[in-house]
Amino acid sequence: MSEITTTDGTHIYYKDWGPRDAQPIVFHHGWPLSADDWDAQMLFFLAQGYRVIAHDRRGHGRSSQSAGGHEMDTYAADVAALTDALDLRDAVHIGHSTGGGEVARYVARAKPGRVAKAVLVSSVPPLMLRTEANPGGLPLEVFDGFRAALASNRAQFYVDVPSGPFYNFDQPGVEKSQAVIDNWWRQGMMGAANAHYECIKAFSETDFTEDLKRIEVPVLVAHGTGDQVVPYDDAAPLSAKLLKNSRLKTYEGYPHGMLTTHADVLNPDLLAFVKE
Repeated sequence: MSEITTTDGTHIYYKDWGPRDAQPIVFHHGWPLSADDWDAQMLFFLAQGYRVIAHDRRGHGRSSQSAGGHEMDTYAADVAALTDALDLRDAVHIGHSTGGGEVARYVARAKPGRVAKAVLVSSVPPLMLRTEANPGGLPLEVFDGFRAALASNRAQFYVDVPSGPFYNFDQPGVEKSQAVIDNWWRQGMMGAANAHYECIKAFSETDFTEDLKRIEVPVLVAHGTGDQVVPYDDAAPLSAKLLKNSRLKTYEGYPHGMLTTHADVLNPDLLAFVKE
């Protein structure tokens, strides 16, 4: 396996395909998945001649089931360690959901020359949790429910999420794909229960406002209005306003997992932004 070892001894698994002299595109997966969730995008961009890289976040997929570090600062530090090890320059970083938060935290702190552009797809910034300053967010009870379901029966929880809100398979007129559900479950169950449990706090309670304000590179913010996991109104438009150089792309009725269900639409749009 291809992997790096971080300063705390955690092994981070990654895939690295394509010409080493091509522009790199780095993909950051959502909770509780793995680099495998980017198969459709990695194959697409590989065919376009790009170097494509995706890693399993610590405690997810094939990376170490570490005891700690399951918060955004460490996630971003792990990405920095990977980009340093591979000496990636002028990379495009694309994040989905929790991975979008990871992208925001990393890009805001990245060394000069490392990042050319970024993309936040169905992503958690600026802040998911409802607070006095963020009244449109989701109440803490929602995330407590996630934790309770995970601790009670993680295997069943990882059937329920993709069967319902993640892909909008619970909505009228939406055709359910058992293969997609099974693949989501497979990726989730590869990871560590402790990491997934603690990551719920990381993706729901981390405030990315200052990260977004610091980012100088162009950022595409893409989100579906049918997202039942990260509601559109309290995410994408707010992130776009905080960013210095952003483009907001709205997909009417698309679900949280639209990179899978609508890859035929999303992939060309991502390519157009990368090539600008």
